Formats: sequence, C-alpha cells, structure tokens
Amino acid sequence: MSDDAVLHVTGRVLAGPREDQVHDELWVVGGRIAYERPAGARDVRTVRGWALPGLVDAHCHVGLDAHGPVPEDVAEKQALTDREAGTLLIRDAGSPSDTRWIDDRDDLPKIIRAGRHIARTRRYIRNYAWEIEPEDLVAYVAQEARCGDGWVKLVGDWIDRGLGDLSACWPREAAEAAIAEAHRLGARVTAHCFAEDSLRDLVEAGIDCVEHATGLTEDLIPLFAERGVAIVPTLVNIATFPSLAAGGEEKFPRWSAHMRRLHERRYDTVRAAWDAGVPVYVGTDAGGSLPHGLVAAEVAELVKAGIPPLDALSATAWAAREWLGRPGLEEGAPADLVVYEEDPRADVRVLAGPRRVVVNGRVVG
Repeated sequence: MSDDAVLHVTGRVLAGPREDQVHDELWVVGGRIAYERPAGARDVRTVRGWALPGLVDAHCHVGLDAHGPVPEDVAEKQALTDREAGTLLIRDAGSPSDTRWIDDRDDLPKIIRAGRHIARTRRYIRNYAWEIEPEDLVAYVAQEARCGDGWVKLVGDWIDRGLGDLSACWPREAAEAAIAEAHRLGARVTAHCFAEDSLRDLVEAGIDCVEHATGLTEDLIPLFAERGVAIVPTLVNIATFPSLAAGGEEKFPRWSAHMRRLHERRYDTVRAAWDAGVPVYVGTDAGGSLPHGLVAAEVAELVKAGIPPLDALSATAWAAREWLGRPGLEEGAPADLVVYEEDPRADVRVLAGPRRVVVNGRVVG
C-alpha cells in the first residue's frame, strides 16, 4: 500500500453499545479514525464485518511467567498472543519486568502499567513483588506510582503459613496512608484479594479496584457499590482454585477448604456484585501460570456468571476503555480495532475468532 493508502472498514462499526452508536463504515487515515471518506484517496483497502474497539484485558502480566520476569523475546510473544486474540489495550496489573520498549512498537498492544506488585514479606509468589513491611508501604507506593502509568498494585491478602489460611497483609492505617499517597500523586490503587477479611479495610481506606474479589459477601457488596470500587474477577484464573487446593491439602487443609468455598460461589459472587451496581471489568490474569490470549474465554465466563452479554462485552470494550481513560472508535482516535464475521453482541463466543486485527491503522492479523 502506498503512503496515501487508507483502510475502509465497512459493515457495522460498533462505536458503543447503543444502536445510535453504530455506524456503517469508518476510514483509517494516517493511523487515525475518520468517519468521512478522505479526499483524494487512491489506494483503499476494504475490510468488511463487525468492528469493535480493540479489546481490553484489565488484568494481564506481560513480561512475567510463573517464575518471575522473562526475557524480551518471551514478553514479545506474550504481547503478540494477546494481539492475535484481539486484545489491544492491557492494564498490566504488576510486573517486575521493564516493558517500556513495547511503547516504541506500533504493532503491539498498548500497555497501562501498575509498576511492580507490593507485597508483605514472604507473603506472595517468589520473584514477583517488592516484599516489605507496613512501615515502608507509603514509600514503595509512591515509588511505583511514579514508575507506573496511573496505577499501583498491592497484594491485599495471601496465605499466612502460621495461620494456615489466607489473611490480610496490611493494617488499616498503613493501607489508608499508602492509598492517600498514591492519590496525591495521581495514581489509582488496586489490590489482589482472594479472601474476605482484607476487603472492608481496603475499601474504606479508599482503594479504587480489587482484583479477583472472590471474598465479596452480602454485607460488603453494598459498600463496594456505594464507593464505586470496581472488580476484575479473573474467572479463568479462579477456575484453577480446585487444583491449587488439592496441591496444598496435606500441608494447609484450612486454606484448601477456603479456596474451594471461594471457587464454589464464584459465579454467585460476581452476579451479586453486578446486580448491586459494582463496576465489573474483564481481566484474565495471563502471564503468571495462565497463558495469554484468554480474553474471549473471560467474557464468556462473565456471561456464565449471569452478566448480560452486551454488558459483558462492554466490560472488555466500551466501558473498559472509558474506565481506563483510553479512546475507542472515536473520530481522530488511534485506529485500534478488531473485525469479526458475525455480531459479537448477539453471541460473545464470536470474540474467539477475530477476522482482522488493526493496530495503529495497520492490519496485523
């Protein structure tokens, strides 16, 4: 294609969930979206189908595997796998790898980083986090707020080997001071939380989001809704709880039983949160023990939990991009979009098979 080539996307352009936000076509000129045909366009490539803004994985770890940071070539493969699945915007929810080099690649997904995980000493996965004590939490949150892209990631709970079960990692006062510091620096805060007992303190301390949130209970859900605290359930990750519980049964039977209970009620938990008005977004937790490219599977899990299909779709498309402060299929926005052969609003399983993937106006898949 020549320098003045344009991309013409025709069929149905889903710029939003409402019917009045659907267009018949869009044009890509200089890597940007336009809704009027550019004058003098000579070299036009046409793609037909149902177009969505590039999908969002709001809990994904590029540059990380089960053992810690990975080399750049492995991180590149992870990002490419997400791209092939239609994920073009990632909130990297904690990584010890420096992935800033990805920002210089116009063929890879865009990443919003939360810096490196911040955990209590010996209370998280080895080689993942800064492991510190409460008196240092404010300083480390400030450090990661400056390193990240507007987010900081705490480990809110983990197994306490002395108790033999999950327990909260941070005293209320330390969490409150740290979250206030992050907000002062313009960053939002999220936290890994499996269990129940860390949630009230974190929400009342002003946290913005909770990852997994399997410990949500009837008395806590209204608090989340009132404060507007979002959850990213990562149901494709929660599906691994029974195997994790089996592996720890002999040494930590109390923890194993707890993990099974959290798993058994996972769909009810997510549906109850949604029904109460808690914002829910799509995240896969790829890059730890899970492979990349699972965004379609996570949307399907949200539907299985009882979230209406259009809302589950929005949780990886329009609403997710608005929450993260990134544009969708708007006039003048970077042309990051995915085209499908069928309408994903009618059946979210369509997301598993993108027809075309466009990054910064280039057809890359």
